[in-house]
Amino acid sequence: MKALEGVRILDFTHVQSGPTCTQLLAWFGADVIKVERPGVGDATRKQLVDVPGADSLYFTMLNHNKRSLTLNTKTPEGKGVLERLIRECDVLVENFAPGALDRMGFGWERVQELNPCMIMASVKGFGPGPYEDCKVYENVAQCAGGSASTTGFLDGPPLVTGAQIGDSGTGLHLALGIVTALYHREKSGRGQRILAPMQDGVLNLCRVKLRDQQRLAAGPLKEYSQYGENIPFGDATPRSGNDSGGGQPGRILKCKGWEEDPNAYTYFITQAAVWQKICDVIGKLEWKEDPDFTTPDARLPRLNEVFDAIEQWTMTKTKFEVMEICNPLDIPVGPILSMKELAEEPSLRETGTIVEVDHPERGKYLTVGCPVKLSDSPVDVARSPLLGEHTEEVLALLGYSEAEVASMREAGVI
Repeated sequence: MKALEGVRILDFTHVQSGPTCTQLLAWFGADVIKVERPGVGDATRKQLVDVPGADSLYFTMLNHNKRSLTLNTKTPEGKGVLERLIRECDVLVENFAPGALDRMGFGWERVQELNPCMIMASVKGFGPGPYEDCKVYENVAQCAGGSASTTGFLDGPPLVTGAQIGDSGTGLHLALGIVTALYHREKSGRGQRILAPMQDGVLNLCRVKLRDQQRLAAGPLKEYSQYGENIPFGDATPRSGNDSGGGQPGRILKCKGWEEDPNAYTYFITQAAVWQKICDVIGKLEWKEDPDFTTPDARLPRLNEVFDAIEQWTMTKTKFEVMEICNPLDIPVGPILSMKELAEEPSLRETGTIVEVDHPERGKYLTVGCPVKLSDSPVDVARSPLLGEHTEEVLALLGYSEAEVASMREAGVI
């Protein structure tokens, strides 16, 4: 039995943040009914198309295990179908622009009238406040949530990260909120409204930077490289390059072949507990007794010297050799893996972290699998639905006759 078997999701999401959430729920066994505009569908179906005539990878990789229902909700008949869906479903998930559902006539109050047990979950760019009516996309969320201002190098501009922490990150937060509300409903018998602002989600993932903002009041952040370089700190958490975000200094260092391979690098952490072993590995035996290097506090002003010496050693090894040497010694390191290397990694296929899916229009493609593994509820990744593929199936579930379905199709309702 799937963990969320029996839970029905009315999916009014599009692009990335909402579909990330509903795909995760579908992986866990929920019946996700994705509502799309007839003849058009989710905008990402035709964005960044790489196979003519087929849905894009952007769409397919965010909409596995769902059913697609096409419905024109601007027509009276379409609104009637939507009312039935709300009565039959457990959760409505949407990431429309602010106020869109209210203009459709299906705001929270109306949804509660139709189904007091309904959980209504929304992704918005901002929570209540001066910007709550603004549209937000991935990079805007990263900038407004504190990620960009703390990413990059001190002498460069703010940077966004390749990880989709604004969209997919918020979708993951919303999924947790929905599961929590479902659990609460078991005790209360009532639905509730859930709001997951993208700014809030990004800020939640940037909590260590908010930690550092408060630590600035007590003096310079000594684990940041700029401390050892005698660069003054300002009044806001600075960009820290590839410095570790924790209490153990770390950096990205060159490995053998870095001149030709842009990913021939490793992340190396100088954990205090294994400092003696690090000195042995890199051939700096004298540092084991030198008071300028024996303690973490003594090393903080000299991090450039420390990591320069470590890099002289890592440049003689491949990133995988560094891992093979350091891991048995409990020295924390990790290779910089490219998307190509990840796609070809057998262990990720074996665990279902990366899966191959067959699609009737585009053929086989790789996608991410469920990142959370449940021992008694394994996840099967099924292909994304074709536009409107399950329209008749869903309408039959709602009690519409074949004649009624045919009439709605002729009228352009579905």
